[in-house]
Amino acid sequence: MQKDIPYPFRSELSVTTFNNKYRHEGCESWYELARTLVEDVCLELLPQDEKDELVEMISSMQFIPGGRYLYYAGRKKKFFNNCYLLRAEEDSREDWANLSWKSESCLLTGGGIGIDYSRYREAGSPIRSTGGVASGPIPKMLMVNEIGRRVMQGGSRRSAVYASLLHSHPDVGEFLETKNWDRTVVPGTKLSLADVKRIDYNWPAPLDGTNVSVNYDTDWLMNLIKTGDPGEVFRRNVEQALTTGEPGFSFNFFDKENETLRNACTEVSSCDDSDVCNLGSINLSRIGSIGHFSDVVALSTKFLLCGTLRADLPYAKIAEVREKNRRLGLGLMGIHEWLIQKGKKYEVTRELHDWLRVYKGVSDTVSRDFSYRLGVSTPVANRAIAPTGTIGILAGTTTGIEPVYAIAYKRRYLTRGTQWKYQYHVDYVAHNLIEQGVDPDTIETSITLAGDYKKRIKFQAEVQDYVDMGISSTLNLPALGVEGLDADRLKDFTTTLAHYAPRLRGLTCYPDGARGGQPLNSVPYAEAVEHLGKELEENIEFNENCKEGICGV
Repeated sequence: MQKDIPYPFRSELSVTTFNNKYRHEGCESWYELARTLVEDVCLELLPQDEKDELVEMISSMQFIPGGRYLYYAGRKKKFFNNCYLLRAEEDSREDWANLSWKSESCLLTGGGIGIDYSRYREAGSPIRSTGGVASGPIPKMLMVNEIGRRVMQGGSRRSAVYASLLHSHPDVGEFLETKNWDRTVVPGTKLSLADVKRIDYNWPAPLDGTNVSVNYDTDWLMNLIKTGDPGEVFRRNVEQALTTGEPGFSFNFFDKENETLRNACTEVSSCDDSDVCNLGSINLSRIGSIGHFSDVVALSTKFLLCGTLRADLPYAKIAEVREKNRRLGLGLMGIHEWLIQKGKKYEVTRELHDWLRVYKGVSDTVSRDFSYRLGVSTPVANRAIAPTGTIGILAGTTTGIEPVYAIAYKRRYLTRGTQWKYQYHVDYVAHNLIEQGVDPDTIETSITLAGDYKKRIKFQAEVQDYVDMGISSTLNLPALGVEGLDADRLKDFTTTLAHYAPRLRGLTCYPDGARGGQPLNSVPYAEAVEHLGKELEENIEFNENCKEGICGV
């Protein structure tokens, strides 16, 4: 690694990410940001020695609060929450209008939104009060997607939006196909909408700014147990996920059945409209002992609880729901690096089980005791594992529960404004091992594990046993190739996912190349090494006949 990279960053990408996203007046260095943030959030709620410990934990990247915490450190407004959870509450004109207002209010803070639309009646249903017919939930999803398209916080942070629909909703068939852009031909061309999106990612498409999932409830699970048949909707859901990556799967059973509200990345769940995420992640790769890990869990939990008293919110109802639920989303990252450091494969080892028990036990105990000491409501949930994309890059470690993505990859990103750029990178964890003489071809990655989805799903299920909300994780799959999806693979994946469903809260798939604008693309190690350190502009070669929204061929 280069000598001039300032501690605690591990790569130029980490430094660039900090400079582009989080560095601002009063937070010119990572240490200054850590110190400012702890003071902003904790004030008199913690004694000075604990605040000093927190500054050290954050500045050494053992604990990193969510990106909105980092962005708003030292700023006048304190919109510390990464996301908001909304519900289409009743099928009325008033609720339709109110849902747009809530969505825009939340997105304008820089937070993402997730909405369950299952309470809206099916398309074509009669509306007795006006003599008309209902539009159904999907047009409203499209409206919120367009709000998200036009809201870009700070000129660089794209809106994060999520939509879900119950598996038994009459419109679920249309919902399953909404993002199947391969079947939509662009007027005046021979190109599908998917083709055009691969040429120009900014070309508008239905729900292109929205992650979508189907909700599966206790009735679905009990029918599966009774008959062994997951049902036609589930099979179609699997087929679509293995083809285009969406919709994903949201599992909500028994006491969690009503927790269908999710944030855009799906790790935080709630049954209450206008609930809120409150995220921070512990970096296992920088913690040497289980005893110290316990200390980090305790102080991180206190930090997030303080955040429930300090964060500004978009509107009054969110404050009411936060006061009732006070959700904490303490997560983990660097898990795969931690395993590699110990010479282990990508599996939940006995030692990792020990650490996960500490994670669960300490966060529950400290959450209960510290909220009592502060005289506030006890959090209804304490743990959620976020994807940690940006903060994982800051820490130079593996994100969330994910394996190393690839030995080498090309990362595209949006700078302030609308210019897409890209850089070549060698994964830091992989780089370290390679410098120690390890053959790059022997390191497990998301790409090499793409053919072993059972191992990935099993890993997620075993970690989920310790998490009281959800885990955001993307199951990378191989590109379909020219032969497409075969029946045996479809059947085997359906059976595997149905088997693990009772132990999961959700699952998202991504076949390589399924969408245009893919932010990370695996590249040969030698190619990445040749271009390291360069920031390159992405020049889209668009058909010269594309004019006024019509793309000729």
